Order: sequence, then C-alpha cells, then structure tokens
Amino acid sequence: MSSYHPQPIKTSHVKLTASQKTLVEALAENVHDVWAKKRQEDGWTYGPTRNDDVKQHPCLVPFDALPESEKVYDRIMVEEVIRAAVALGYRIDKR
Repeated sequence: MSSYHPQPIKTSHVKLTASQKTLVEALAENVHDVWAKKRQEDGWTYGPTRNDDVKQHPCLVPFDALPESEKVYDRIMVEEVIRAAVALGYRIDKR
C-alpha cells in the first residue's frame, strides 16, 4: 500500500471571472495540442482505439473533435491550475 496522500491546494473558495473562464477553454485546447504534438514526436498516430504496441491513440485529433469527456478532463486540469494560482495570491487578468 502506498503512503502517498495527495493534498492539492484548497481552491473551492476561488470563483473564476468570465475572463478566466474564457482562458480555461483556450488553455485546455492548448494543453491538448501540446500533448498531441509530443505524442506525434514520439511516433504515435491516430487510431480508432488506443494501442500502445503500435502507438495509436484515438485522441490524436483536434480539440473540437475530442469526445466531451476528454475535453472536460483538460478543462478541469487547467481550471485547477488557475484556481491554485489565484488561491496562492496571484492575479490572472486579461490586459
């Protein structure tokens, strides 16, 4: 059994502004593109199902073509980073 107990920064009190919510969507798409670019550089290609042996992955498509569950995952990760930054006292505003 692992003794690791994740303790993410408490962010439930952080409310995102409309501008920050727009940023979440843009960054979620960028996160996907960074992930996809790295996969492609590592020799992965699109395949209808994930197959590690031949390096195929069904998510090697543009963000708009991803299943909603994958988009939600990317959005949650980005949103939590923004919320954590704000909880730590940083300001994230569009200028």
